[in-house]
Amino acid sequence: MSGGSGAGATAATDGGPGDAGTPEGERRRGLLGLGSNVGGAAVGGGRRAHLQAAVDGLGAAGIEVLASSSVYDTDPVGEVPDQPSFLNACLLVATALEPLALLDAVKALEARLGREAGGVRHGPRAIDIDILLLGDVQLAGERMTLPHEQLLSRRFVLIPALELDFALRAPDGTRLSDALAALDVSEGVRWAGPPLACPAP
Repeated sequence: MSGGSGAGATAATDGGPGDAGTPEGERRRGLLGLGSNVGGAAVGGGRRAHLQAAVDGLGAAGIEVLASSSVYDTDPVGEVPDQPSFLNACLLVATALEPLALLDAVKALEARLGREAGGVRHGPRAIDIDILLLGDVQLAGERMTLPHEQLLSRRFVLIPALELDFALRAPDGTRLSDALAALDVSEGVRWAGPPLACPAP
């Protein structure tokens, strides 16, 4: 997760993580977190350009972007505090992809946008796309965890997420607003610009 090192929504269906969980053609709503703190050769421009390129590329991967939060400049957190600040945002999305297929899709998009595999954990990156929530799916596997394991512990995720929907809850019923209220405000999160441009429906 990027933000300060990178990013739920209510479920459109209640299907689980397996292939049989969501009837073909039905979609879940979810939340993605975006983050960037360095430029890259694959995308011209700075951090916001990388976030916008991610939004622009999601549709071709089978992920409809419904709304974007504002963008926020955030202090680095995690294992590499000495690095440039991140620009973060959250996206409300809808997709028929199952969890691991969604993970593969966003990882492939990250690679196309200049994310280098095998980098330092929590280190600088051109783009980070995190799956924060996917309907009511709860999953604990080797490749991914849903909800995202840091969903309730990072201000740089909760603030833009709650901007999109202040009533958001995790699948276990935990209100994201309550999680935010419990966090130390020392993790710097500063409004840095309007929402990213979303594709026309």
